[in-house]
Amino acid sequence: MQIIHHGAVNGVTGSCHQLDVNNYNNNSHNHGNGNNISSYLIDCGLFQGAETAGKSSADQLQITFDIQHIKALIITHCHIDHVGRIPYLLAAGFNQPIYATTATAALLPLVIEDALKVGVTRDPKLIQACINRLKKLLVPVDYGQWITLPINIPTAISSTESATEMDSASSIEKTTTEPATISSTENTEDISKETIVTPAIYHKAKLKFKPAGHILGSAYVEIDLSGPSGNHRVVFSGDLGATYAPLLASPKSPYRADTLVIESTYGDKNHQGRKERSKQLKNIIESAVKDNGVVLIPAFSIGRTQELLYEFEHIIHRNKHNPVWENIDIIVDSPMAANFTQKYRQFKTLWDNEAKGKLAQGRHPLYFNQLITIDSHQDHLSVINYLDSTHKPAIIIAASGMCTGGRITNYLARFLPIPTTDILFVGYQAQGTTGRDIQTYGPQGGYVYINELKIDIKAAIHTISGYSAHADQHNLINFVKRMHHKPSHIRIVHGDNEAKQALAKEYRKMLPEAEIVIGKE
Repeated sequence: MQIIHHGAVNGVTGSCHQLDVNNYNNNSHNHGNGNNISSYLIDCGLFQGAETAGKSSADQLQITFDIQHIKALIITHCHIDHVGRIPYLLAAGFNQPIYATTATAALLPLVIEDALKVGVTRDPKLIQACINRLKKLLVPVDYGQWITLPINIPTAISSTESATEMDSASSIEKTTTEPATISSTENTEDISKETIVTPAIYHKAKLKFKPAGHILGSAYVEIDLSGPSGNHRVVFSGDLGATYAPLLASPKSPYRADTLVIESTYGDKNHQGRKERSKQLKNIIESAVKDNGVVLIPAFSIGRTQELLYEFEHIIHRNKHNPVWENIDIIVDSPMAANFTQKYRQFKTLWDNEAKGKLAQGRHPLYFNQLITIDSHQDHLSVINYLDSTHKPAIIIAASGMCTGGRITNYLARFLPIPTTDILFVGYQAQGTTGRDIQTYGPQGGYVYINELKIDIKAAIHTISGYSAHADQHNLINFVKRMHHKPSHIRIVHGDNEAKQALAKEYRKMLPEAEIVIGKE
């Protein structure tokens, strides 16, 4: 068994992991041939920010790895950095099942359609052809349901060899890491291969999704391998949600993991508590209203936007007679966010008990009178001009969450140079993104380039980490600590180097006998 990474090794974007099973030609026993291999791809995401440096647009999107043995694509959730390369995977000839939770399967075509329009083509025929093919391959799966995955059953191994390998597998626990064999077009810094040195034979593979609490439909993945060599459980975390995040229940640890591939976005940080972040959000808004400024909140259309609406409804409900909250406009300038919010309402059964309780009281956590949704591009431009000319305070939520594109960039270009503006970051800003640059240089009175224009930063810059949809270090530690059968091998991905190193240190203290691997370590 081996795990190959095609992204999310040197940062937090481009998630794409490949699990190879029955790869005998890649170990010292050299049994059988390549036809024995069954591979499963977990996510196929887009690179963003610093992880695109030195690459052309085509190189960022190109599927440079061999897909002939891939039996299935398994989607943890539908953020673009986990699904953005799917159209290119399809174009490369992939024609196998795409497994996703029921909610993710409903959201994914919307995400891919938007990605195609923004980054590839606006030809409706080409877009529809891609969406039709995607829908044909999609297999919706309910949480907690075991699904049998397609697998090549080895035929060239005798029962004697199987018994010998079963004995060997029970005694060999070590892991090694070695460079992947890659083509000259690939970036070696983004890809590494980790081989589990167990000459195991697996005849069956099963998949189960468990709620990850990150966004609607998000899941961590359990893959159970079984055969003459016994059982091996591989868990891919995807993106784990933070404890007590709005709307969705916190993730619960799996009972067992032998091998764990886990994200580390906030592996070196802990978030604010819920009361603290809510108070800080309220104070920032009320301060901004006093000087008639606008508050710009970059947020992903799916997940963060809905969590913010939920929080604003909560604040408005508790401040019914406060004129600030009675009168301020909260503008969601994103047609995609409006579509996703409707999907959140459709899947209310996935909400946590608190959100369901509000519904039972007759409240509408994702809707309130002050909410305004902007659809057309012309209306978007009109809103910017109106706010700029009237100096009317307002809260604007717009994508993209890292300010790498989307309508938020037009707001930033107009309002960043105005001292009464407040920019509020509520999510992770990857290295090399405009959002990270604003966070870094804004407090110094610096500048950024937006649409090739130099924009001075005179706005106030705020960051509230508590609204992150990612688990913090404490959550990531508990995810492993609460497993009954803890992993003997942990692979840390999806994080900056400092975050991965800090999390690895904690895991090594917790599990001194386990093999903890970072990147190409």
